[in-house]
Amino acid sequence: MTIHEREPASARPLLHQGIIPSYLLAKLAESERYTQAAEAARQTLIAPTPAAHRSQLRLSIDENGSLVATVEAAPNRTISDAHGTESLPGTVVRTEDEPTVADVAVNQAFDGLGATFQLLLDAFQRNSVDGKGLALDATVHYGSGYDNAFWNGERMVFGDGDGQVFQGFTASTTVIGHELGHGVVQYTAGLEYQGQPGALNESIADVFGALTEQHLLDQTADEATWLIGAGIFTPAVHGKALRSMLHPGTAYDDPELGKDPQPADMSGYVTTTDDNGGVHINSGIPNRAFALFAVELGGNAWETAGSVWYRALSGGLPASSTFAQFARATIAEADKVSRATGDAARMAWASVGVIKATGDGRSAG
Repeated sequence: MTIHEREPASARPLLHQGIIPSYLLAKLAESERYTQAAEAARQTLIAPTPAAHRSQLRLSIDENGSLVATVEAAPNRTISDAHGTESLPGTVVRTEDEPTVADVAVNQAFDGLGATFQLLLDAFQRNSVDGKGLALDATVHYGSGYDNAFWNGERMVFGDGDGQVFQGFTASTTVIGHELGHGVVQYTAGLEYQGQPGALNESIADVFGALTEQHLLDQTADEATWLIGAGIFTPAVHGKALRSMLHPGTAYDDPELGKDPQPADMSGYVTTTDDNGGVHINSGIPNRAFALFAVELGGNAWETAGSVWYRALSGGLPASSTFAQFARATIAEADKVSRATGDAARMAWASVGVIKATGDGRSAG
């Protein structure tokens, strides 16, 4: 199989790419302060790992006063309720074109899926995560006190959190965009979920999460918080989010959970066998490269910076790509936009130590 021939998702084992890294759950599982959360974390750690198309008709009047009918891509969302069990998919509680329901989590999941779909369509002309209009399915209220949200290769799954450390995960647009971002990676480069390719997988998912929120709120790169998972911690936790893309290592610092371990550059790269080789930890390095690139360019991050990253991801990127390989791919795409855009990409990657800056202020891979 060449790098351009991706194995269909149906032929692969289901994934379990959760927003909460295992090292954070393991730390929480030892907590004496948050006893309820500790038990929930332990249960989350041992829990088992658990395609239709749609379009919409739009009518408009052209300059001659004639009625024009066009068919455009549209999301096809189905939200199910697991009712506190770990059985998927659960009971269907809301489908496309149905009104809001009484369950807030259902509506939040529905809206988050829609926001991600719209980002992919507007920014990258991508029709859903597979590019072919794949239905967006999600399950809420998964497990009892389940401390995670994840993409399993087919659907989004949301736990409700333990109530002491983690709150429900459906309220965070960045979480939903991140998890569906794993789906986009799955259908494009299929980056291996181990070591540097795995950290790139996590980072690119964070990029999709951040861009989904910024697109929804119509924020520029300067206005954005660049936080992933803001609001998923309860007020008891000393932290503002799960990760900071612009300032890795600063998202939380809690007596029980410890300090955010993400490095901001290659000097702090963590070599470990935990966390699939540090996929959630070392993702802070390419995260910061993207945030620096987007801020340097200014304006809406999904327009130029996001498009550069997306084209690098979907342009035949090897599944085993290292940080340096991905950096070269993004720089090549940035150079196609303009020399200034290419230079901004070079300096971003040089700032995090993935490539070396040259004496003329540019950088070399």
